[in-house]
Amino acid sequence: MTSVLLMRLASPLQSWGALARFDRRDTQPRPTKSAVVGLIAAALGHDRTDDLGPLTSLRFATRADRPGTALRDFHIVGGGNYPLRPRDLITDHRRAAKAAAALDQATGPAFGHLPAQSVTHWYGAPKEIAPDPDLGTLVAGNTTRDAMMTTRWYLADAAFVAAVQHPDQALLNRISHALEHPARLLWLGRKSCPPTGTISGGVHTGTLETVLNTTALLPNATTTRPWAWFEATNGTHGAIQTRDQPVTFHPEHRTHAPRWETRTRLTPEPTIEWDIIP
Repeated sequence: MTSVLLMRLASPLQSWGALARFDRRDTQPRPTKSAVVGLIAAALGHDRTDDLGPLTSLRFATRADRPGTALRDFHIVGGGNYPLRPRDLITDHRRAAKAAAALDQATGPAFGHLPAQSVTHWYGAPKEIAPDPDLGTLVAGNTTRDAMMTTRWYLADAAFVAAVQHPDQALLNRISHALEHPARLLWLGRKSCPPTGTISGGVHTGTLETVLNTTALLPNATTTRPWAWFEATNGTHGAIQTRDQPVTFHPEHRTHAPRWETRTRLTPEPTIEWDIIP
């Protein structure tokens, strides 16, 4: 007998990138399995270098009760090497050492000089940053960097029902509790997209198909026949391949494998109601 954990993924902004690069970050029209498994791993307190263990065997589905609207966010960032983020100095000692030398050269003695062992706690920006009228870049001392134009896509005002299926009900109960008492901060695709309200919709007996077909639509749903995507086995009629099956989130060799899924419209006949704190 299998069980299914329901998750409510709602936020003013969401972003489920699959082919994101720094200057252009896309979003899929629905949550990806990789992102949802990552959210679960964060809630459980896993580190990125940890083995995903049973989380790789979760069967995944999602239902678009409120698909939302695509939103394009245009940025111009950079220009010069500053300001530096404290996070960069704390997490990357090699960058910290280079930053210390650059800061000392660009700012002079006015910013002081700290011992090498304290450099990861040193943060500052050079004075007199100004645009160069010929280069069109910001100049800080002898250092320059072209400004970068970036495009980032989001889903605005969207709400999804994500679900994971597994035969180990105790595992799903542990995940359900962790989603409401997370060990780490949670976000819907990007750190700028925190979830709103209750996430866990509880653990229910059945399969993804039966549970999503009997779960009430989310409040303010914009459709009575939402699209749903179900993970399927290779060879299932109408299934298409997508590459968002997480293998490891290790920063140095993050890996995703292909999986298969089908798409269908549902007309839920609710026997499972939501108990949501908005």
